[in-house]
Amino acid sequence: MDKNLLDSSKFNVLALIDPDQKNDDILDELIQSINANNFSGILVGGSSIVDNQFHNRIKKIKDKSTKPIIIFPGSSEQISQHADGILFTSLLSGRNPKYLIEEQVKGAKLIKQYSLPVISVGYILVGTSLNTSVVSVSQTDPIDPNDYENILNHSLVAQYFGMKYIYLEHGSGANNPIDSNLVKFLKKNINIPIIVGGGITKKDEIIDLQSAGADFVVIGTILEKNPNFDFMNAILP
Repeated sequence: MDKNLLDSSKFNVLALIDPDQKNDDILDELIQSINANNFSGILVGGSSIVDNQFHNRIKKIKDKSTKPIIIFPGSSEQISQHADGILFTSLLSGRNPKYLIEEQVKGAKLIKQYSLPVISVGYILVGTSLNTSVVSVSQTDPIDPNDYENILNHSLVAQYFGMKYIYLEHGSGANNPIDSNLVKFLKKNINIPIIVGGGITKKDEIIDLQSAGADFVVIGTILEKNPNFDFMNAILP
């Protein structure tokens, strides 16, 4: 793995692009704006992509971007040689074997064929809403955000399995971010870096998560809604 893809020695803000058909009209504008702002890299992937244009879109992003491109796959079909690396995630918070291990087995040979640098991640869905896209697609329930011990236990499983990061996901389109107090609690009890995504729309939310110990925060939906990013310098720390 290229350690420079996700450098946890400093705080990072990552952009998330959903390479779905609905974003084709704003893709050029998204990439241009991300290039111009203080993002450390771009995650590319989505819970559901309804056409077969993933490879073409990620190639376009790669060709036009000045940032590292890391696949954040929603399935084994979202693997491409045009990326700099891939998050190899297992949805530890759910009990659906499809996203615990089956999709990973389907995709492993192709990852090897493409010689993609692999970043192993324990993916933990946290929240109270059942209306986010990842809940719908994965058919799994999120962990109660107030159940710190249960979230910690799942995070420790990731650490003990040898995964290099945990990803706390509040879900695409969430109304608010992961509680910074949860991040602070986990940071005291685990030894691997923490990625936080979902519902982050304000600069003070990013600063709170950074202060709590998050190593990476991921911004996605708000970028799609405001692809010109005129205000982004006010959001990024």
